[in-house]
Amino acid sequence: MVNSSHEAMHRIFQEDPGIFTRTFRTLGIPFPDTVAVSVLTTDLTETQPLERRLDTLLRVETADGRPYLLAVESQGRKDPAKPSSWTYYLAHLNAKYGIDPVLVVVCQDEPTARWAARPIHVGPPEWPSLTARPLVLGPHNVPAVTDPSVAARDLPLATFSAITHGKDVNAPAILEALATALKTVDEDTALVFGELTELGLGTTPAAQIWRDLMAIDLSFFRSETSQRLRAEGKAEGKAEAVVQVLEQRGITVTDSVRARINGCADADTLARWLARALAAERAEELFVDA
Repeated sequence: MVNSSHEAMHRIFQEDPGIFTRTFRTLGIPFPDTVAVSVLTTDLTETQPLERRLDTLLRVETADGRPYLLAVESQGRKDPAKPSSWTYYLAHLNAKYGIDPVLVVVCQDEPTARWAARPIHVGPPEWPSLTARPLVLGPHNVPAVTDPSVAARDLPLATFSAITHGKDVNAPAILEALATALKTVDEDTALVFGELTELGLGTTPAAQIWRDLMAIDLSFFRSETSQRLRAEGKAEGKAEAVVQVLEQRGITVTDSVRARINGCADADTLARWLARALAAERAEELFVDA
């Protein structure tokens, strides 16, 4: 089952698609400037009964007039079945949209990242018919943002740094820098990136460090919704937060959707729905894998 950490690791690209270009430029890969982005359906299922679904799919319009598709996958561990899915995604997207796709794989540990970065060859070794090369982001190449002033200048990148480095020794310094940076922005922005960070850290030890940091000074985080979100283990508060996020974004919440959200008592499920509520176009998208 997809967890909330998995959701946050790719949803941040929907909050700020430009993070892709900025991050890879630090690695010497000069993707063109982004001028517009649109969210596309992640369902790549055809007539066969096998379901294939990406985590996030964006169409990126660039300053040089060459659009591309940004397909984002979150990968928490090595999975022998994934390489074949990834090659399918790339071929299917190119055939469906007629636009060059780029596959980005986001990882939280270096062994998984190194595994995911290996070229995928389809065909006999004497003559591979297809080769896929995922672009991998993880603790091995995402900058560790430990300077509060740097974090304040680019909150999405600082948040992404915190999530991808959540399992390494740099985590406390990164989280302290991000916590300080969040105090420099408005409540709504702080709420989005604060919650994305907590969701992205999942059950790592760094998650408790983040909760402790958020408990030190909450004067910048006064909204009723954020108070409920910080209340650990209170499913009722989290359910109401999911509804409020949808309504504040102008998403229609029907009585049946509201009843389903309010009737859920599982904290992990509610956290996953909350992450999706930040970018969903329809309330029903919260339940896509339920």
